[in-house]
Amino acid sequence: MAQKSKIEWTKATWNPVTGCTKISIGCKYCYAELMAKRLQAMGQNNYRNGFKVTLQPQILDRPLKWKKPQFIFVNSMSDLFHEDIPFEYIVRVFDIMNQANWHQFQILTKRSQRLKELNKNLNWTQNIWMGVTVENNDFMFRVDDLRETDAGIKFISFEPLINAINNLDLRQIDWIIVGGESGPKSRIMKKQWVLDIRDQSKIFKVPFFFKQWGGANKKKNGRILEGRTWDEMPNNVNSSLFL
Repeated sequence: MAQKSKIEWTKATWNPVTGCTKISIGCKYCYAELMAKRLQAMGQNNYRNGFKVTLQPQILDRPLKWKKPQFIFVNSMSDLFHEDIPFEYIVRVFDIMNQANWHQFQILTKRSQRLKELNKNLNWTQNIWMGVTVENNDFMFRVDDLRETDAGIKFISFEPLINAINNLDLRQIDWIIVGGESGPKSRIMKKQWVLDIRDQSKIFKVPFFFKQWGGANKKKNGRILEGRTWDEMPNNVNSSLFL
């Protein structure tokens, strides 16, 4: 049975690596760090090192045992392109994704430069989606790095969106996710920032997914934007995998 996820744009999570380190302003109130510390306190063995980068080879083959096709978020508790993860291990993760071709794997990174460096040495089968996180204009270079990869589906997650995004270029991008920060110290996301990205996605004809408003009570704030939910998915994607 897959590890079910409450993340709105996926169905399951798979963490062949746990732990990370902060790399940019979007990491300030990292949800994964807080969760890892809770799991460590609960005595869960995979989190014995807290939020220190830790390889979890014992679960590498887990997706091969999940027979029902589904969307799987890879390393929700880490960053697959972290500098402390050996290239050889990243290849092993890709090998599992290549084999488990009935699933759709979704990867997000803030370390787009390492992604670009390793790109040509990775096997990008069509079931591997690659995304970058962009929290404000300072990190739009990650999108340029993403464009240079051979991933079949390329996407951007503007979460947590902590400022307006100007001059958004969505060429060669297949999907957009936008979300506000959640938690007691969450930073405000303005509606106009979201609408600006939504409108640009329409101009470029890129599917738009609005994840949440976030805030201290994200359930109460919900995910309605201008009277509706926005759950668009990349073109030609089998949406039944969400059922």
